[in-house]
Amino acid sequence: MSAPKRPLTVAAAQLGPIQLKDTRSSVIARMCTLLDQAAASIPKAQLVVFPELAFTTFFPRYFISDESELRAYFEAETPDAPIEKSPHVKPLFDKAQKLGIDVHVGYAEAWTDPATAEEKRFNSEGSSIAKYRKVHLPGVKEPWPGKNVTQQLEKRYFSHGDMGFPAFRAPGLVKDVLKQEGEEKEVQKEQEGLGDPVLGMLICNDRRWPEAWRAYGLQGVELVLCGYNTTAYAPQLLGSDLSNAKPLSREETAAEVLFHHKLCITSNSYMNSCFSVNVGKVGSEDGHDLIAGTCIVDPKGYVVKESQTKDDELVIATLDLAACRAGKTKTFDLGRHRQSASYGVLVERAGVKEPELLP
Repeated sequence: MSAPKRPLTVAAAQLGPIQLKDTRSSVIARMCTLLDQAAASIPKAQLVVFPELAFTTFFPRYFISDESELRAYFEAETPDAPIEKSPHVKPLFDKAQKLGIDVHVGYAEAWTDPATAEEKRFNSEGSSIAKYRKVHLPGVKEPWPGKNVTQQLEKRYFSHGDMGFPAFRAPGLVKDVLKQEGEEKEVQKEQEGLGDPVLGMLICNDRRWPEAWRAYGLQGVELVLCGYNTTAYAPQLLGSDLSNAKPLSREETAAEVLFHHKLCITSNSYMNSCFSVNVGKVGSEDGHDLIAGTCIVDPKGYVVKESQTKDDELVIATLDLAACRAGKTKTFDLGRHRQSASYGVLVERAGVKEPELLP
């Protein structure tokens, strides 16, 4: 086998359950242990990806009416105080800097706009070089009635992401890359795939929406980073109509959720000719089960490597980003084959509008 042309060693840092009683500091300590393991791997991991809302339990499953209690789950941010400087979580970024590892992590962001002093709250992911805010918020704003119902209240606690799907280049991850010369900034066709790696970010439910992946595909994405917390059992969230069928058991539901998870990430990695690192929080959080499914997927849609446990675990693989070029220049050469003039309905409407009834 020939040596990779654009090698990048990545680690998906799966986290086991985080209970309500667990402190930020105890979670940060666990995450730092995973960073140590990533630094000790051979080859050393250059980029470590943590799950959605990694620092706490998945709090949107609870109806929280007390503002001080709710606020405790968020990291305050301003332009002058980004996530890596947040006093709660700074030790993680300090550790990563000491080890020479790039980190990507999901968190609850309380953003204060300096121009208006207005605060908005987002389900976010980021690092020291880029940030993303979750666009597709699942669930409801008002709690579902009934006992023992697994709630999903992201629409209550977060605003929809307002940054779109901006791809970005990550410097220092791949050697001998093409750099900007003089004032020439625009990438020419023959230069595609030769610069610093092109990355994109998604959070949990975003991975189910092909529009999100395609937005990155149109920017030449080579690696999509996706963190999630996905419940293993929430019948009211299932897409299928169970009114005339026997409800699925907990085991059957978990299997179906895991199937759909992998369906989304493998098919969209293939259709956009990119690698993806998909990392979850897993296990039972105070009796609420989360799926595993942490895995790294290649541009042909194959799972390169996946988690084997329901606990803290590193899934490490060395990728050759040059492998993205085959799809991007053949089956999914978007510039040659895509017919954007035919897709107007995709942006003209959000909801379904069926054809008129027949006479």
